[in-house]
Amino acid sequence: MSSQLTRRVIACLDVRDGVVVKGVNFEGLVNAGDPAALAARYAAEGADELVMLDISATIEGRRAMVDTIRRIAEQLSVPLTVGGGIRSLDDARAAFDAGADKIAVNSAALATPELITAIAGRYGSQAAVVAIDAKWDGGRAMVFGRSGTSASAREAVEWAREVESRGAGEILLTSIDRDGTRQGFDCALTAAVSGAVNIPVIASGGAGGRDHFADVFMRGHADAALAASIFHFADTSIPALKQWLSLQGLPMRITTPKDGAC
Repeated sequence: MSSQLTRRVIACLDVRDGVVVKGVNFEGLVNAGDPAALAARYAAEGADELVMLDISATIEGRRAMVDTIRRIAEQLSVPLTVGGGIRSLDDARAAFDAGADKIAVNSAALATPELITAIAGRYGSQAAVVAIDAKWDGGRAMVFGRSGTSASAREAVEWAREVESRGAGEILLTSIDRDGTRQGFDCALTAAVSGAVNIPVIASGGAGGRDHFADVFMRGHADAALAASIFHFADTSIPALKQWLSLQGLPMRITTPKDGAC
């Protein structure tokens, strides 16, 4: 990754039953607000992108909620990535038709890696994101599916290389160990995956302060960093974060907050 590439700050909406929720280590979920209202807020504040993950769709065996996708997409002028319950090209088409710009696949890609190639072939690699949820087991970072409930036999770096070879244009890398803890991104995990592939890697899991973003950009070599809790509960604002990161020498897209956002 070139040191001159603009880093992205991405807001994440984990959605269950039509509302945004957030927990710790994928457990203990609490209500964090209305997805469309939060999407409007983050768009106004200058988020570079938004990710919506329907966290119960795969476990419940259904598609991501198209009505929720549509309500969120109507609020945005930045790219929207949608994940959760995408098991086929038909599921992907339904999400794109509802307003998604990119599709993130996780469990279905683990079960049927050819789906990555199929989505990339039909919609372009730029629209094919593979979400990798990983947890350390000794010295190896192992990949999990089904919202972190199902262990796979795949190792994160090896899987990242494979998904790139199959046509993925981006990796959304979540540390299950750090998710919701606000203890900082897993820079070792992020650096290992970033160093193994030539496609952008989004770091996720553990953001608790502005230093954590600088850390994962500098030490983790992430192309983008995603957060939920610290934005949902107003621990920090996107404009203030991006201004501070810019002062640290990190290239950022700085926009003027709209409609009184701060």
